Amino acid sequence: MTASTVAVQAQQKVGHINAEEIFQSTPEFKAANDQLRTLGETKQKELEGMQQELVKKEEAYNELILNRSEANKQETESKLQALGQEFQQIQGRIQEVQRIAQEELGKKQQELLAPIQTKVMNAINAVAQEKGYAYVFDLAAGSVIYFQGGDDLTADVKTKLGIQ
Repeated sequence: MTASTVAVQAQQKVGHINAEEIFQSTPEFKAANDQLRTLGETKQKELEGMQQELVKKEEAYNELILNRSEANKQETESKLQALGQEFQQIQGRIQEVQRIAQEELGKKQQELLAPIQTKVMNAINAVAQEKGYAYVFDLAAGSVIYFQGGDDLTADVKTKLGIQ
């Protein structure tokens, strides 16, 4: 009985793939990456505009300090206080916009990349089943520390997905 178990195990085919390479080779990934880059650039420009507003307030604050005298001390102090409050409000808005931008980018990334991951996994499973593999290891995931032999199915999966 043990001999027959060993014989069955010896007949099982083992293969490996590089899922990350496949994933990044898909046209959908390239399009998603472009969309994410564009969204990131848009958010960055928004933040840069807010940073410029912050710099202007800081410059106005410093100018008031330089031109402060005994004659205009009370008026200058009230302007400095108002500018200080505006400065803090802008800093708070910048932090909030950064937080929201990170959330939006994360959601958009999940929205765009999850279907691609599913498509790649389905293709990997289909190729493994079609070719009769019992095990397929993903070398990109780092879950296999050592392997010798086995068939590389990366090209077959790319072909299944229509990737050259």
